[in-house]
Amino acid sequence: MSEVDRGAPLIVIEGIDGSGKGTQSALLNQRLNAAGITSTLLSFPRYQSTFFGARIGEFLNGQFGALNELHPFLVSLLYAGDRYESRDLLLASRQSSQAVVLDRYVPSNIAHQSAKVQGAERAQLQTWIEQVEYGLFHLPKPDLVILLDVPVDSSQELIRRKEKRTYTDRATDLQESDTSYMGAVREAYLSLAEQSPEWRVVPVTEEGQVRPVETIADDIWQLVQPVLRLKEK
Repeated sequence: MSEVDRGAPLIVIEGIDGSGKGTQSALLNQRLNAAGITSTLLSFPRYQSTFFGARIGEFLNGQFGALNELHPFLVSLLYAGDRYESRDLLLASRQSSQAVVLDRYVPSNIAHQSAKVQGAERAQLQTWIEQVEYGLFHLPKPDLVILLDVPVDSSQELIRRKEKRTYTDRATDLQESDTSYMGAVREAYLSLAEQSPEWRVVPVTEEGQVRPVETIADDIWQLVQPVLRLKEK
């Protein structure tokens, strides 16, 4: 077993902007620790901690141009670079903890960038991103990916409730302000969930209403239990 494969399970929380990833990642991390399962929480991008993270913040502020002015593969390298700079921290966290919770990870890069293309080009872009992040950068693959699925109209309302972010002074960043793009990202996420056995989908809304945070957290907790038991064997 290689260094990349060893250590605590990686539990990834994904979803479009406004789906509650940050909230649910923090709640899961707290719940694991309260249950006596030592857990570490890492959030990507690491805007304030890495060189590439700072560049991502600039990209989302529009400093490199409009969303459609850069090829998605080139944009993906910013996010991959942020994780590459964080690789030692991630591997160390797997050794020092019994679980690692990730607020966004490689699947986020795949969904956001592949949403900008279609068909064979989308499949090729996914392959390229996986080759860079998992193949060349030797990042560990997730054991469980939980997709918080939310319609775009509901996500926009949740985005408006967000606290001020460190990387932008705007109410919405370059991606959040483009609702058609966010819809395409949601479709890309759902497509990934269908083709990947380690993915699970948790709905954020029910009958047009946002579900209680605690109810969503309980659903996530139930999904995490089998992964923790499997890793113990």
